[in-house]
Amino acid sequence: MVVRIPRVVVAAPATGHGKTSVATGLMAALRARGLVVSGHKIGPDFIDPGYHALATGLPPRNLDPILQGEHRVAPLLAHGARSADVAVIEGVMGLFDGAPGTRGAASTAHVATLVSAPVVLVVDAWTASRSIAATTLGFARYDPAVRIAGVVLNRVSSRGHEEEIREALDRTGVPVLGVLPYDESLRAPDRHLGLVPAGERGADGPALVSGLAAWVESGVDLDAVVRVARSAPPLPAEPWEPPRRELAGTDGQVSKQAGGQAGGQAGGRCVAAASGAAFTFRYTETVELLAAEGIDVVDFDPLRDETLPEGCSGLYLGGGFPETHATELSANTPLRDAIADAVARGMPVVAECAGLLYLCRDLDGMPMTGVLDAAGRMSGGGALGYREATSPRDSLLAARGLRVSGHEFHRTVVEPGHGPNPAWEWDGRAEGFASASLHASYLHVHWAGHPDVARRFASAVHGWAARGPE
Repeated sequence: MVVRIPRVVVAAPATGHGKTSVATGLMAALRARGLVVSGHKIGPDFIDPGYHALATGLPPRNLDPILQGEHRVAPLLAHGARSADVAVIEGVMGLFDGAPGTRGAASTAHVATLVSAPVVLVVDAWTASRSIAATTLGFARYDPAVRIAGVVLNRVSSRGHEEEIREALDRTGVPVLGVLPYDESLRAPDRHLGLVPAGERGADGPALVSGLAAWVESGVDLDAVVRVARSAPPLPAEPWEPPRRELAGTDGQVSKQAGGQAGGQAGGRCVAAASGAAFTFRYTETVELLAAEGIDVVDFDPLRDETLPEGCSGLYLGGGFPETHATELSANTPLRDAIADAVARGMPVVAECAGLLYLCRDLDGMPMTGVLDAAGRMSGGGALGYREATSPRDSLLAARGLRVSGHEFHRTVVEPGHGPNPAWEWDGRAEGFASASLHASYLHVHWAGHPDVARRFASAVHGWAARGPE
């Protein structure tokens, strides 16, 4: 199958050139012009996609060949952008920087080639002028498979500065698509793991995105960017679809479960998912996979809600920053007790990173749910990178021997780091806590890359609901 998706990748020579600001502003500016814009982030990052969602009004998406598999990247793009007029894909790190030791796997360039997308290079001009032409030319010639379709100059200080750069760039043949001045008011606050997530910023998040849209609108030739996106060739890809659960109907015939409908064939099964300022990280496809299994995902906020959603048959505690909200999480004693009780009764529970910390006995000395006999705390170091992990035994999420590609990114530690039944093993060490009804780990796994994980969790949710609480 061939699909036609106008698409463009926003990349940079290195981290810090402003590609997140330009990509987010571009999404919002194009949307303001009446286009339906699909936002995508290359790599495992959760924070930038939160700003993309504000800019586009659509669910955020990630494209990652390691977490999802090379063969799924183009189908996932086609799935996420099927209703869009244009897809804007934000890169990761420098254009050719991928996972260490892999010759550029999962780099922006790698994904750009997998989806046959032209690249717009955002270059910080604050400390250079004519040298920017040499930088741009080097990137344009380094890999013939990657097409640099234009450059956006960021943090240009004056008209004379711009003219000097433009004159030098004329010799490269790479067109200038935009010139942007530095604006301190558009600087997003950051902390130990990058930008403060949009979900924690309240009204400040939408205000920042609106400012970025105006900034990009004033300095970037949006018509030229759209022409670049429309120059992308047809994409040979079948849009990804989450596998549908087969259920026996009342007449004994097997039918495909549509999913996501409360009170439908699956009996309105529901998974309660932590959200709010402390739990802002969740891959969109996780919800879609569960919906395809006949399960609704219902949000609750552990900072404010004192009970779990009524009738839920499973619990999903995703990523976020509980360490910055430990006092408020600890103060919500009724919810902590409700979660501990649900776990004790055998409700299926998945916890990733932030969820792992919330299930601990305490976090930086503040009482948490106490489900796990472990303590979490902020550390001076941290962990960052892809992991090839194996399930050491059967658990809620994985059969024994299942291999997954995951990612961890945190500045906390949990002591002890694993229980008698670890969730995963990698590089000769055990990590996390697992049982037939619970799976808690620092590792983030993109379920679209490992749909059996979603199916296994969904089966446990259906089974627990059918048995009823004990």
